[in-house]
Parts: sequence; structure tokens; C-alpha cells
Amino acid sequence: MLLKEIYTHLDKISPFELQEKWDNSGLIVGDLNREVSQIVVSLDIDFSMIEEAKEGTLFVVHHPLIFGKLTQLDFAKYPSNLMEKMILKNQSCIALHTNFDQTHLNKYVFTKILGFTLESQNAFLCTTKGTWNYKALLNLIKEKLELPTLRVVGKKENIKSIALCTGAGTSLMDEVEADCFLTGDIKYHDAMKAMSEDLMMIDIGHYESEKFFAQILIDELKVLPILAIIANSKNPFHTETY
Repeated sequence: MLLKEIYTHLDKISPFELQEKWDNSGLIVGDLNREVSQIVVSLDIDFSMIEEAKEGTLFVVHHPLIFGKLTQLDFAKYPSNLMEKMILKNQSCIALHTNFDQTHLNKYVFTKILGFTLESQNAFLCTTKGTWNYKALLNLIKEKLELPTLRVVGKKENIKSIALCTGAGTSLMDEVEADCFLTGDIKYHDAMKAMSEDLMMIDIGHYESEKFFAQILIDELKVLPILAIIANSKNPFHTETY
């Protein structure tokens, strides 16, 4: 199957034109006129995936391999070290990032994983209303996202509205109209701001909140006449206990 045929299909289910201006979704490595032998879907790409995948594989990932300005191809450094391996094996890569957040990922995690009823959604924020007890909400999030611990900003015993953005969504704090905001990568000064504005926040992890990307996308690829499989992306962080 030609790479451009797969690209066109992906563009239909999650238009690349929806991506943010700073994003780099779309074709990252490859030639649209070349044949693809199989599709591997993953949150990220790493050395082991490239080594294990056969020649001509197309990787469809959430996080763009090239992000920001690339001024040189130093094959000893990331991401050029991965790109070199891919090029030698005639492999290619397409990223579905902020466009997929808007069309699929946020809604899926909010409704299918956490079980909330979607009452409103803008580009990146899913919101619902109801009644949740502080401890019960934390237990729900820990269970559904498989988080052993949670970092929480502020404490509200009774929560009547919840908003969510998967990945790193703290830049959207000013748009949140809810008692509690669920997102990942909450920094110290974000937490200070939230406390001053009486916004409860729960850090649901970047990897942990986006790890469902592959299982969502794989269903969208079943209509194509080509093998599509999931490769399990690894969380770069691990927790040490002593």
C-alpha cells in the first residue's frame, strides 16, 4: 500500500489542518510515493521498535519525532539517531498529535476510560458536571489510569465540575471553567497560580493520560488492506521505592 494512501486516510479521520501552529503533525520521515509493508502504531518510537520492525514499516505515532527546529543531523543525538536507523531500513513515520487530541484522544479518555459524561468540549478541554467526593475522585483516577500515587493541587471535599486535557495542558488553565482540572506535567508555578485562583488540579501524567493513543487509532486502521499492529511505548519515567 502506498504511504500517501494511508496518509489520506489518517487525514480524513483526524485532519492535519487542525493541529496547533507550533505542532509538527503529518509526515515526519518518508516518501509519500513509496510502498509500506506494515503499520506500527505507538505513542512514541524508540530503538527497539525500529530494530524489531521489518523494512518498509510505517510508524504512526502521537508525538512528532521532529519537534521544533532541526538544524543538523548528528547521528549521535536524538532524534537524528533514530532517524538514521529508520532511513537505513526504508521505514517512515507519521505523527498525529494536537489534531488527534481534538478529534479523538481527550474525549476517549474522558468518557471511555474515566467514565465521565461529556457535557461540553472545546478544542482540547472536555468538561462535565456532577457531584464527586474528593477521596472517591482520586481513587477513581488512580484505578482507571493505573497511577500508584497522585500529585494534587488544592483540596475540595465536594467537586461539582471537572475538566480534562490529556498530556500537558496547563497552558489552558485560564480557559478552565470547572472546580477541578485533570492534566499532566503540572509545574510548580502552575500549581501556585491554581491555588491562588481556587482551582483544584490533579496531575494525571503525560504518558499515563495518552497511552491509549494506539488502541484508539488501531480501530480506525482496520478498514485498510494492510497489517496494522500496536507496539507498546515505554514510559521514560519509573518510580523508585526504598
